[in-house]
Amino acid sequence: MSFFGHGLVRLPKLEKFSGWMVQSFEKSMLPPALVTPFSYVLPFAELITGILLLIGLFTRSALVAAVIIMLMLIFGSSMIEEWSAVPSQLIHGVIAVYLLNYIETNTISTDYKLKH
Repeated sequence: MSFFGHGLVRLPKLEKFSGWMVQSFEKSMLPPALVTPFSYVLPFAELITGILLLIGLFTRSALVAAVIIMLMLIFGSSMIEEWSAVPSQLIHGVIAVYLLNYIETNTISTDYKLKH
């Protein structure tokens, strides 16, 4: 739900979100040419990942995407020394890795229902 919610609330204000992110990274070593496209892709990645996880479709791929998103966010938070965001991002990442580790026991997902 967290991925879904993050993507959902950011999409209607995509320009504003992108501007905030680019401004947040002004003093980091990451160039705006990298931050700007990421700021536009992130809400879509979060929304799609969230939807897939909620409906249990392509669950393995969605969990891998969730881990990758979290790693990028942790890296970004580190680049701007936003240490207060890192624990939440780590928790999201650890949960995704945990779920990925036990994916074979997920018998309530759409993936499982389609296979059986």
